Amino acid sequence: MTPQPSPQAGAAVKAADRAHVFHSWSAQELIDPLAVAGAEGSYFWDYEGKRYLDFSSGLVYTNIGYQHPKVVAAIQEQAARMTTFAPAFAVEARSEAARLIAERTPGDLDKIFFTNGGADAVEHALRMARLHTGRPKVLSAYRSYHGGTQQAVNVTGDPRRWASDSGTAGVVHFWAPFLYRSRFYAETEEQECARALEHLETTIAFEGPGTVAAIVLETIPGTAGIMMPPAGYLAGVREICDKYGIVFVLDEVMAGFGRTGTWFAAGLYDVVPDLMTFAKGVNSGYVPLGGVAISAEIAATFAERPYPGGLTYSGHPLACAAAVATINVMAEEGVVEHAARLGAEVVEPALRGLAERHPSVGEVRGTGMFWALELVRNRETREPLVPYNATGQAAAPMSAFAASAKAHGLWPFVNMNRTHVVPPCNVSEAELKEGLAALDTALSVADEYTE
Repeated sequence: MTPQPSPQAGAAVKAADRAHVFHSWSAQELIDPLAVAGAEGSYFWDYEGKRYLDFSSGLVYTNIGYQHPKVVAAIQEQAARMTTFAPAFAVEARSEAARLIAERTPGDLDKIFFTNGGADAVEHALRMARLHTGRPKVLSAYRSYHGGTQQAVNVTGDPRRWASDSGTAGVVHFWAPFLYRSRFYAETEEQECARALEHLETTIAFEGPGTVAAIVLETIPGTAGIMMPPAGYLAGVREICDKYGIVFVLDEVMAGFGRTGTWFAAGLYDVVPDLMTFAKGVNSGYVPLGGVAISAEIAATFAERPYPGGLTYSGHPLACAAAVATINVMAEEGVVEHAARLGAEVVEPALRGLAERHPSVGEVRGTGMFWALELVRNRETREPLVPYNATGQAAAPMSAFAASAKAHGLWPFVNMNRTHVVPPCNVSEAELKEGLAALDTALSVADEYTE
């Protein structure tokens, strides 16, 4: 679709937004939201007619891009047949979505509890774990994000937690492996893995193994920086959980449904959790949907004992119809395999080339359509480009980088000292190269702040 400029309409949209919309994670008077006129495939555009290649996939959820015709048609057909129905009933779209998801989850995660998104999926997974074990505590990693609701934000390990941290949520944080900024003085991935596992087990010992219900980890941390776990780490966590009777929860809200070049990132590490959360890419974000995939053992806990939780819109027919269509599209069009191939053959070589040319790039990490560049002032000292949780003038280098990317038609995903490369999983090779060229130009701005 060719965007048609309509500045007057854009001004009206912007005025209504500024008058009435309260935006998340924002100081309301300090933001200037872009008025979006439309979107299709890997692009969106504003009312001035300027087009942007979306290297953020919305909020890392448009795994099949915007406005895929088969998914749009499925939503329309479901709306004509049955727009909504209460969650206590068996509904075709709901049943089929659960079946298709269960076919792709690892191990025996064959029961699906539907939620409205990722945060409430985490809430319910942790509730299930506590009820299953009868224990109160949850362990989660620093450098993580699990959602904005009360329990989910308390297990989150970044500054978004701080304002809501009650100190009484039964959450204990620990350090997960990240060799580039190791907390364990490690020099190799093997050392980092072994020391991180020792640290985790020691934390459990001092907290009291009999008090810990669950360990929750993002299989590959997303907004925290796409930090690939070293070989053996997730398997080691699985062994620790088995040793102490702890429920192992993997958060695949961002990494799932093709983002890593596999249906679920757990498949990259040959590990099966007890509970796995999902959302975002399950239906490319077209209608809000999330869920928990549940093992047979935990499902059995609630076979004759009611599960004390639910949502009015659990398994909403429109959302589930969108999920059915999305999963079928991904299978029919080879989207998962496409993401894996382009990640290995195009993205990784290009990003490593950028790292060689730009002193602001400290490290390249990722897989599939899930990559991050760590931006630094000094490669030798690894000093971050901006201070941790920087705002205002302190964050100017990252702001200048992002502004340059947008000026060149690339909408980036930036967080603290990182820019993520997370385009739709079905992005074309030509589109991908276009975005990487714009990223190359924007990194020259970041280079100006290096020493």
